[in-house]
Amino acid sequence: MSARSILVVDDEANIRQLLTDYLHRDGFDVEEAVSGEQALDALARRVPDLIILDVRLPGIDGFETLRRIRKTSDVYVLMLTARSEESDTLIGLEVGADDYVSKPFSPREVVARVRTLLRRRGGIAPADDRREFVGLSLDTTRHEIFADGATVMLTALEFDLLDALTSAPGRVFTRRQLIERVWGWDFYGDERIVDVHIRKLRSAIFDAADDPRFIATVRGVGYKFIGVQQ
Repeated sequence: MSARSILVVDDEANIRQLLTDYLHRDGFDVEEAVSGEQALDALARRVPDLIILDVRLPGIDGFETLRRIRKTSDVYVLMLTARSEESDTLIGLEVGADDYVSKPFSPREVVARVRTLLRRRGGIAPADDRREFVGLSLDTTRHEIFADGATVMLTALEFDLLDALTSAPGRVFTRRQLIERVWGWDFYGDERIVDVHIRKLRSAIFDAADDPRFIATVRGVGYKFIGVQQ
């Protein structure tokens, strides 16, 4: 079986080298890029299994690079953000990042986050491969979603989140339970990552937080799926 491929995008040579060394040591195939433009060129040639993308890049920054990536690909993206800039984290998640690590970071932590995300891909598909609700259809085998008859484009992680919620309609999931099911039990980032992805998921399936058809907030606890089954 071929090694999983990682694209590391950072304009600092020492950071690229550090991450490349640790990822190679863990058995990954690594390609490097020093700018957003180089990253997009690399993506056009070959889609990696995951991209490690720095926010602060020369030319087009990491946010704009990610926006362009999301127009054509649901590849997993782990963003590197400045610890002093909390807004970077929230913007990155809104734009389409799957996870983030703040600088300065431990390279072991980055590798652990990479492995956690990649475990989502290639997992066992649930036996219940098609779920039908009024206004929403989900096919877990083909990774297809239709809301009000329109095709919905989600990132792989957002799809996994919707998959988890629709697997047990009416059940209340805490943020920690959703993190363990979608990100993995060993994820130790901020639980607010769930809220950001729920917000994006609602927007994609034409749901409204103040008058939900599909995903309801249970204050102080988490979320539940309230769609009506057909």
